[in-house]
Amino acid sequence: MLRNLGFLLTVGLVVAAAAMTGSTEVHFFLYLGLVVIGMAYLLARRGLTNLEAGSWLDRTHATVGDMLTVTYTLRSSARLPKPWLETHSPSTLPVAIPGRVVSLRPRMSRTWAAKVALTHRGQYRVDPMVVRTGDPFGLFESVASVGPGAAVLVYPQVEQLPGWNLPSAAMEGSATRAEHGPHLTPLVTSVRPYTPGDAFNRIHWRSSARHQELQVKEFDIEPSADLWIFADLDRAAHVGSGVHATIETTVSAAAGLAAHALTDDRGVGMEAIGLRRAVIAADRGARQQHKILSLLAVAQAEGTTTLAEMLVEGSTRLRQGTVALAITPSLDRSWVAPLAALRHAGAAPIAIIVDPLAHLEAAVAADGQAPLSPSEREPRAQELRALLHLLAEHDVGAYVIGPDRPLGEQLVSTRSGGAAVSA
Repeated sequence: MLRNLGFLLTVGLVVAAAAMTGSTEVHFFLYLGLVVIGMAYLLARRGLTNLEAGSWLDRTHATVGDMLTVTYTLRSSARLPKPWLETHSPSTLPVAIPGRVVSLRPRMSRTWAAKVALTHRGQYRVDPMVVRTGDPFGLFESVASVGPGAAVLVYPQVEQLPGWNLPSAAMEGSATRAEHGPHLTPLVTSVRPYTPGDAFNRIHWRSSARHQELQVKEFDIEPSADLWIFADLDRAAHVGSGVHATIETTVSAAAGLAAHALTDDRGVGMEAIGLRRAVIAADRGARQQHKILSLLAVAQAEGTTTLAEMLVEGSTRLRQGTVALAITPSLDRSWVAPLAALRHAGAAPIAIIVDPLAHLEAAVAADGQAPLSPSEREPRAQELRALLHLLAEHDVGAYVIGPDRPLGEQLVSTRSGGAAVSA
């Protein structure tokens, strides 16, 4: 398309003048102008032919705080040079990637890289490169998207929780509770020489005959309980914005607690209901952590299912000896009874309350707004106190966490009588 409408008008006037005057000189300049315009058009049209582009990421999975390297390549297989190519790098990354202007000789390629700080979790995409070119006179331009795109999944940061241990799944007053502490699985991992005190039913007779001395079976050790995390994504319960949003603290807490349990060789499962229900069956190992972090990377407060409804439905998935951990900003006391009722499934209930008042106050302060008034603060503070009192009545362990202190520090302070309480 023509970029200079004034030039088009000028050409039209010249054509009209030539028609009216019949001047040879006017005709000459008219033909010359038409030739220039034609050449300009062809140069712009062919400027993006025989052009290849590509973009590559140095990783497909990353963690908040990592630096992502995006590498671009632009190659011409044409026989003529391409003196002016303006490139743009559209993406959904937290920081925009600047474009650049390059020139290519025949059969030449150019490669460059850009570094992007990954400041927020989520699924991000680098779209195909947009290349723009035109003629030397600035009359015409051509634009095209060239090459493939690429994607990266950014995990939330995983906080270390030194000095804090997940409470035992053994429940006082339960006649059917699992025994506290590790127990042996049926899986034989090795054999070793017999030592006094070993049970005779553990003797491995075939190995004993081969070694000509008694050998006993060694079994794999399984922790006493799995951890099941209920992450509340009900949009009606969440408040705040940016890093001070309750959804971010919910996600961070779920990631840190899951990683802590997996490091302790516990099985971890998770349920979260946003736009869709997501259930990750309990399992161990690095692969399980990848599944959980992938879910949490894209989790948003978009659900309409309340925590109470999720707990009732999810109780059928819990097995004997499971620690059931609900992470929520909801001050609605309707979920306390369903959480406490998980004891009937053989689970030990625990609540992590993401304090909505603390998040609102932090968000207001960060935006430079006036602090919340007593009439705005006190109702939420009363709701939190009433919720903690009800949890204590149901003998459910509870922790209250805010946005501005490390998770591990807040959980440990609970044990020593900090601001959070443990029933």
